[in-house]
Amino acid sequence: MKKREIYLLVFCLVGLAGAILGFIWPKARPPGEFVTVDKDIAIKPDYSGIIIPPNIAPLNFVVLEPGQDYFVKIYSAGGKPINISSNSGKITIPLREWKALLQANRGEKLFFELYVNNGQWKKYSSIENYIAKENIDSFIAYRRIEPVCTYWGPIGIYQRNLENYDQSLIIHGKTFDGDCVNCHSFTANNPENMSVGVRSKKYGSSAICIRGGTIEKINAIFGYTAWHPSGRLAAYSFNKVRQFFHTAGMEIRDVVDLDSEIAYYNSDTKIAKTNAGICDSNRLETYPSWTPDGKYLYFSSAPILWKNRDKVPPENYEKVKYDIRRISYDIETDMWGQPETVLSADTTGLSILQPRISPDGRFLLLCMCQYGCFPIYQPSSDLYMMNLETGVYKKLDINSQYSESWHSWSSNSRWIAFSSKRAGGLFTRTYFSYVDEKGNASKPFIMPQKDPEFYDSCVETFSLPELIKSPVKVDYKELGRVVRFDKGINVDAPVKLAAPATDTNASSSPWQQGHE
Repeated sequence: MKKREIYLLVFCLVGLAGAILGFIWPKARPPGEFVTVDKDIAIKPDYSGIIIPPNIAPLNFVVLEPGQDYFVKIYSAGGKPINISSNSGKITIPLREWKALLQANRGEKLFFELYVNNGQWKKYSSIENYIAKENIDSFIAYRRIEPVCTYWGPIGIYQRNLENYDQSLIIHGKTFDGDCVNCHSFTANNPENMSVGVRSKKYGSSAICIRGGTIEKINAIFGYTAWHPSGRLAAYSFNKVRQFFHTAGMEIRDVVDLDSEIAYYNSDTKIAKTNAGICDSNRLETYPSWTPDGKYLYFSSAPILWKNRDKVPPENYEKVKYDIRRISYDIETDMWGQPETVLSADTTGLSILQPRISPDGRFLLLCMCQYGCFPIYQPSSDLYMMNLETGVYKKLDINSQYSESWHSWSSNSRWIAFSSKRAGGLFTRTYFSYVDEKGNASKPFIMPQKDPEFYDSCVETFSLPELIKSPVKVDYKELGRVVRFDKGINVDAPVKLAAPATDTNASSSPWQQGHE
């Protein structure tokens, strides 16, 4: 057979295959005849009335209206609409077409036009969303853990590409005898500088630090950690936290911080220090957070209301309410100022925790709850925003009847990620919200998954979501090797309640009462 005839045969076969496929899987198009219904239609997850980043992964969803056939048209002011047919109600949006539509319509409305056939085609009221002009940071890091009370199983810190659905490991306890990892922290959304806490019965407690690709093991317990914008030092808390239980209530677990103080570690000199302004023996100090210029350290602080710092629970634990304080710092001279109160519990009537300053320095994002230091176990915990220029604070409209906490900012100050138990009160999920120039937060939406029914069967919680600009590039196996084999840098504990570097008690934290 001649070459020309072979090409012609191949061409015909390809055309025939295309025709057959087109007959079997016809191109999705709107129904020819339908009845218009003036009724909103529910979808799961609830991706309706929200502001979304122009670089977010497709918001796949399930149409909850009963039917045997479904059609969805996704469109905006410009660009090519996306047409999707389904016989199950599960709508999977093609990535390439979704990205093109969002990029072509920054700052425009985005419509989901839905049709359902339940014996007759019906067109429902369109779902209206809005595409922001500003991107969200492309990656997010979070810890995945089972929500059990007294035992914990596999724990890992993962990173997710928010522009698609790719998830990869940063570090996992399975690489060092199945022990705990927690309290991951970055420098100004930069994955090049990172630290993570390790609690291991076999390999001891340490902090693993990544600086520009170099990995260091520090033989010290870093609690809640905040890296200075320079990347040269980290402020971190020592916390004597204990878990206990209530006999009744929406959440029976509780945590008390029997004693806590803040220290700081200089990564150049390998020396840890503290200061009277952040280490008062009569007060509890925790949750450090730097301002974007590095001139102030914000933290939560409360008076200690008990004499016995070993009793669980201590007397008056339900009366402890934290203020937000700040203290000035000069990194060049290593000089601290005097602590000052930014917002007091006497003013709010609530315990104020987890201060996080927006990268533009304008807003302070907080959570407040009835008492104590552990908002994830407090259904009363809500998110608040304080304008640092005016000192005015307000409760955000994005809260639910369950706990909101563990929040972080995007590098452009336009997006926040936070943890919420709003889907029933048990499982913690990651949500996003757009923050405008005035500090108003839009209706939150859950982190999208490729399978829109993912959260129905996922029995892990997603905690401590930290937005980062790009992925952590160090391999998780290498981090596990450092935990197992590196001798580490010995650091003298600068505060009295710190455990020594040789401590192997991995059960001193409320999330580590045992190991399955």
